[in-house]
Amino acid sequence: MRWLLALVGLVLVGACTTPQTPSGGSSDAPSKVEVLATIPHDPTAFTQGLELRDGVLYEGTGFEGESTMRRVDPATGAIQAKVDLPGPLFGEGITLVGDRVWQITWQDGIAIQRDRTTLAEVKRVTYDGEGWGLCLDGQRLVMSDGTAELAFRDPTTFAETGTVAVTRDGQPLQYINELECVNGSVWANVWQTDQIVRIDPASGKVTATVDASSLRPADVPKSNVLNGIAAVPGTDEFLVTGKNWPSAFRVRFVA
Repeated sequence: MRWLLALVGLVLVGACTTPQTPSGGSSDAPSKVEVLATIPHDPTAFTQGLELRDGVLYEGTGFEGESTMRRVDPATGAIQAKVDLPGPLFGEGITLVGDRVWQITWQDGIAIQRDRTTLAEVKRVTYDGEGWGLCLDGQRLVMSDGTAELAFRDPTTFAETGTVAVTRDGQPLQYINELECVNGSVWANVWQTDQIVRIDPASGKVTATVDASSLRPADVPKSNVLNGIAAVPGTDEFLVTGKNWPSAFRVRFVA
């Protein structure tokens, strides 16, 4: 389970490395968060994907036997509708394509297409490798698998159409997790960290690194990582949260 691997990874990283703060962008690039509002969030939700559309927050959650797809009131955190994934499946990232929602799975190699209103399953497709994060850049799906690579996929068939290697300060950036496509960039959580990065999907270069550690609730263990980014349409704001966090935050990324 990734939460257990995270605990091991944190111990190894702390024991074997000297902490560094990668620049990942120019001096005027956003590097911290400005909190605009705090919103209740279901603390039982192991958040894997967020997307805000037409006043509805769509949320996918994980864990075998506990994975769900939800419609949530973004102002109150109230769950408006919820469907469960079959027990063997471990839900991961989500994104909207028209009147459909794609939801990927971790190691099951299955992507589920759902009706946006009812959340009912429409069809399934298969893919190779792991599934972590997913977003739509307007023309294509962008998908992460925990490596230092993003894959591009057809939004209708889910077929892979290309890849790009992601680098920060010239080095591969591993553990790219939940994704949000907005204004030609891909924003991504970096697993096992409180960092959110902005990626140029054309070059794969990280153009900004945001330290979001100030958002972490005091009583949330390190294993419950920051995860979930949803752009607020028509603004420069985002909704962000973490796995099993009791709060979500409406924020702006600032220099």
